[in-house]
Order: sequence, then C-alpha cells, then structure tokens
Amino acid sequence: MSKVWFITGCSTGFGRELAKEVLALGNRAAVAARNTADVQDIVAGYPDTAIAVKLDVTKPDEIKAATEQVKQKFGRIDVLVNNAGIGYFGAIEESEEAEVRRMFEINVFGLANVTNSVLPIMRAQRSGHILNIASIGGLVGFPGVGFYNATKFAVDGYSEALSKEVAPLGIKVTIIAPSGFRTDWAGRSANNSPITIPDYKDTAEANKNAIRGYSGKQPGDPVRAAKAIVKAVESEHPPLRLLLGVAALKGARNKLEQLKKDFDAWEDTTRGADFPL
Repeated sequence: MSKVWFITGCSTGFGRELAKEVLALGNRAAVAARNTADVQDIVAGYPDTAIAVKLDVTKPDEIKAATEQVKQKFGRIDVLVNNAGIGYFGAIEESEEAEVRRMFEINVFGLANVTNSVLPIMRAQRSGHILNIASIGGLVGFPGVGFYNATKFAVDGYSEALSKEVAPLGIKVTIIAPSGFRTDWAGRSANNSPITIPDYKDTAEANKNAIRGYSGKQPGDPVRAAKAIVKAVESEHPPLRLLLGVAALKGARNKLEQLKKDFDAWEDTTRGADFPL
C-alpha cells in the first residue's frame, strides 16, 4: 500500500536517493531541503505524489510550516526519515565549541524537533514509522570525530527510548547505522577544525586524513542503502537498529566483543557495588 514519506536533507546522499526510490515505487513523498531548488529535479516527474518542502531543521517555524504543508497535501504522514545532518573533523581538544554546538543543533535537536512536530499526527493515526539516520559512529567511537560520535550516540539513545514510548501507540522506530557510503558526508558536509595539536597527529589527524582520502571511494552504495531502508519499512517486524555496510557490521560486532570482555573481566567488581543482600 502506498505510504506518505517525509524525508529531510534530500539535496544529497541518502535523502536524495531514498526520495527517488520511494517515489519510483509509487509512494507519496515530501522531499525536504533547505533550498527547494536542489530537489526540484526529484519532484518534477511526480506532480501528483511529490512536493518539495523548504526545511532548515534548526528553525522551529520552518519545521512547523513544513509539517503542516505535508499534512495539508497528503492528509497523513506514515514514514518520517530524519536524514538531515552534518559532520565535523577534529580531535576533541581541538574542536571549536561554536561548531560543535551547531552540529548538535542539526544532528540532535533538529532531529528531535522535527520528530516532535510529526508525532501528534502519528499518534492520532495510531500508526507510523520514524527512521533516524545515525551512523556506526553512534555505536563505536573513532579518533578525530569524537563530537560527531557524540551526536550520533545521542541519536541512538534518544531513538531507543522513543521506540519504547511510542510502541504501544502503533508507532515504530528504526535507527539507521551506516558505515562509509559514497555520499557527501566526508566532503562539503563536514568541516575541519582549524586547530591542530601535534600530539594527536597519529590518532585524530591520521583518521581524519584517511576518511577524507577515502571520500568518493567508500564501498557503500547509497542506491542500495535506499532499497535496504525501504525493505525495513515494508517489513512486518522492522529492526530497531539497521546496520548498513560490511564495515558497520564488523565494527558493531567488534564493539560487542569488547563490551563482553570488559563486563566479564570486571563482573565481581560490578556486582560488589550493590548493597549486600
């Protein structure tokens, strides 16, 4: 059955490919971007089932207006995809507070505010599916992108809690955790800190250079990712977390092993922290 999708950050990357995929499958879609001219080519071929929506997720008035526009056009919202986001490169000590706060405003608070705007519609419907684009960096920390990791860890925890709050209302939540994909994330969508501290040359700087050098050569295919996301939405039992990419699977499994190792090694100390029975 045709669904109404509301997708943020559609000018490039996952958002763009996902919008194209869901429309090609016969769904209806609100294709959102800060500049609607960037998505006109997507909606042009679907005059009856697609609208371009102006949305900067850091502007509450635009969030409210965009949500109302979608509701007025389609009458409902079945799937919300919080895709808008940015990156930032720099060791934690090197990172500029203003840039870090800006990233949190987009990646965390913007995502939460869009969700809060859509939730009343989904609650009234007693149905809906919220997909939050996080990252394998929301499960595993990496040098050189520590504050980016912090935003995506926040998205992961927020989404897990949200899933437990809205499940009784018929609303599903899925966290999308990609590894390296050929999007613009490591290009113009991520700034560098101008501050460099030599002590981090072999950790933060080395990883930053590796990621930058890999841009455009990542193994992840955004088109295949879009198809995988649609598959999850169409599933009767969608996952809470959907890893995308072999590197994401490997990183998550390594993290599980490390967690188990620490938990097991320190089990006696952990248990000893409670009052005696």
